Amino acid sequence: MKILYTLLALAAFAYGFVLLDVYVRQSSILYGPTAHMGVKSALRSWTLGDRTIGYAREVNNPRMCWLMFHGNAGQAQHRDYILSCLDPNDALYVLEYPGFGLRAGKPSRESINAAAREAYEHLRSQNPGTPIGLIGESLGSGPACELAGAAVPPAKIVLITPFDSLANVAQGHFRFLPIGLMLRDRWDNVAALQAYRGPVEIFAALDDEVIPFRHAKALADQHRGSTLHMMPGGHNDWSRN
Repeated sequence: MKILYTLLALAAFAYGFVLLDVYVRQSSILYGPTAHMGVKSALRSWTLGDRTIGYAREVNNPRMCWLMFHGNAGQAQHRDYILSCLDPNDALYVLEYPGFGLRAGKPSRESINAAAREAYEHLRSQNPGTPIGLIGESLGSGPACELAGAAVPPAKIVLITPFDSLANVAQGHFRFLPIGLMLRDRWDNVAALQAYRGPVEIFAALDDEVIPFRHAKALADQHRGSTLHMMPGGHNDWSRN
């Protein structure tokens, strides 16, 4: 019995250690912020006042302005691969998250949502009469869907490898942990899109190992009027091909 109690105590200690480790490190696991790295890019610095808030391809008299929220890791300057998906007459603005690249701060749901609102309102003020569309890639589907509730909602929302709720995805990766009690940043795209009446296009990767396909399908199933496009390959394959 003594050996059994010892083994149970060791198991409880190990489980508690894993709980604590995941709880403390969840921000770095979720966001993976990357310091500024000089890269060749078709995008140029996008500033507001004396701050760089992202990178952009600006167009005179654009047909449409797209505001993109990228996935975790990397930085906004790396996301020029989206240009090949857009009309040449469209302008593109990729938001840099707090704590990524040259942007000061720490990434969190609160700080990223605040940066997203600021960027969206700035684009609207600088481009009166021009439709503003949103592109949310992976993690970026969270702030994109949050802006569906803006006073003047976006003209269109495009989501690439998105989640239904971040808690559902996290629970799938950490099945043995009480993620519902541990998760601090709780984006819920289903709830955020509930009142949005504009067009929503969802592009999901069939072999996605990071945000499995079922999450994008659940989002499409629960948002009436959305269009689901199925792509071959894994989570990041679409950006390379």
